[in-house]
Amino acid sequence: MAESWVNSAERIGADLHLDLAAHAGPGGRRAALARALREAVRAGRLAPGTRLPPYRSLAADLGVARNTVADAYAELVAEGWLTARQGSGTRVAERARVAERTPVTLRDGRPARRTERPSRKAPSPSRKAPTPARGLPRHDLRQGTPDASAFPRAAWLVSYRRALHRAPNEVFGPGDPAGRIELREALAEYLARVRGVRTGPDRIVICSGFAHALRLLFGQDRGAPGGVLRGPLAVEAYGLGFHRELLTAGGVRTVPLPLDEDGARVDLLARERAVLLTPAHQFPTGGPLHAERRAAVTGWTRARGAVVLEDDYDGKFRYDRKPVGAVQGLDPEHVVLIGSVSKSLSPALRLGWMVLPERLVGDVLTAKGEREAWASVLDQLSLADLIASGAYDRHVRRMRQRYRSRRDRLVAALAAHAPHVEVTGIAAGLHAVLSLPPGTERSTVKAAAWQGVALDGLAAFRHPAVTEAAMPARDGIVVGYATPPEHAYEAALEALCGVLPPVPDGG
Repeated sequence: MAESWVNSAERIGADLHLDLAAHAGPGGRRAALARALREAVRAGRLAPGTRLPPYRSLAADLGVARNTVADAYAELVAEGWLTARQGSGTRVAERARVAERTPVTLRDGRPARRTERPSRKAPSPSRKAPTPARGLPRHDLRQGTPDASAFPRAAWLVSYRRALHRAPNEVFGPGDPAGRIELREALAEYLARVRGVRTGPDRIVICSGFAHALRLLFGQDRGAPGGVLRGPLAVEAYGLGFHRELLTAGGVRTVPLPLDEDGARVDLLARERAVLLTPAHQFPTGGPLHAERRAAVTGWTRARGAVVLEDDYDGKFRYDRKPVGAVQGLDPEHVVLIGSVSKSLSPALRLGWMVLPERLVGDVLTAKGEREAWASVLDQLSLADLIASGAYDRHVRRMRQRYRSRRDRLVAALAAHAPHVEVTGIAAGLHAVLSLPPGTERSTVKAAAWQGVALDGLAAFRHPAVTEAAMPARDGIVVGYATPPEHAYEAALEALCGVLPPVPDGG
């Protein structure tokens, strides 16, 4: 017989005996219902896995508004008492019963830190209770990190040994601030071939990553008081808060540019001296910068004598069609292209590069100083060999296939279990943005944290100066599908689907 909201042990709804009057207090009927449901779970009347009635049914039984029930359910999902999943309804979470907390007073009269008494009944082995995430999460779906288990150890070891064997004695002395010529030559050829970059080795400076590049360009590194570039700096309305904080700490004012389906609104650029863009795959919302806007922003730089900072963070990972070229190829004298191996290999290598306009090379080297203190010379030589031997290309192709499969599986899981949750943006990169029903982002992130799923809400990436009038906020979560190792990915997807909000009433 098809399951409705009937449990073999008890009828849920009219026979649930939820006494809202007994739980009256601050927060009105919604809070009273939430307290009553918690008590029912705590007392064991609602066992783990029990399916609760739909909003309308319970609202009718209790004589309350449907939204009252919906809000109470959402609150308990966020706290981990309930789970909601498309096709499975709202259920009591598979978790240990939370014990009552008893206040304890120390001898000096101060209240002790509250502790939980263990439940008298141990959880069933088949219903292992999840716990709130402390330290490492059970499922890491945060953006920005590649699958660490996929690092090409054998290929890297071959390149490292070969580079070490061939290295001249000067390698073991003070380094060149520009970086090893072997790596700069390899990068010049590689970037021209795969990203359409127009440069030579003498216009490439090796750094330890994107943040290091920003510090060098805006005077936060040693040397070059005032920096190579000055603000104000236009940035996309959504981006990494860490980068904004780094710039603000250096006295650089950032001006947000709204985003739409064609990327950043570069037509709103005015008196800024530079603009920071992620044109290949906007971070984190996922759209590319339209060709007309690419042309428009380079026209703006020439007219203003300004600079585009092009963050080419995952331009090589495009799954739906061939990657578009870098903006740098349109105007090498007004674009600084910044890249690294943090997404393609590992952030642990601390290897990145800047492709600079000729006029900025000397200033950047002055800012960097006479001694290379950031990127290991031996790692630079190893990366140069990895690129020159073709092993880097093979690794990127392999990871492109793996990450495409990961994204496809994410889309398939959502279609099966949460079809009301849409994946937005192009098929590219190492993360996806899931668009959520209005008002559910915060509770979803809280529910995920309680269930040991680490992910970010879209609001965390929004520039604080963006107004609703300029760009209305939307609810969503940013899911890094590249982070989990392959053997753990299916479990991560299942856990993700378990914390997503249910389909809205009438949806």
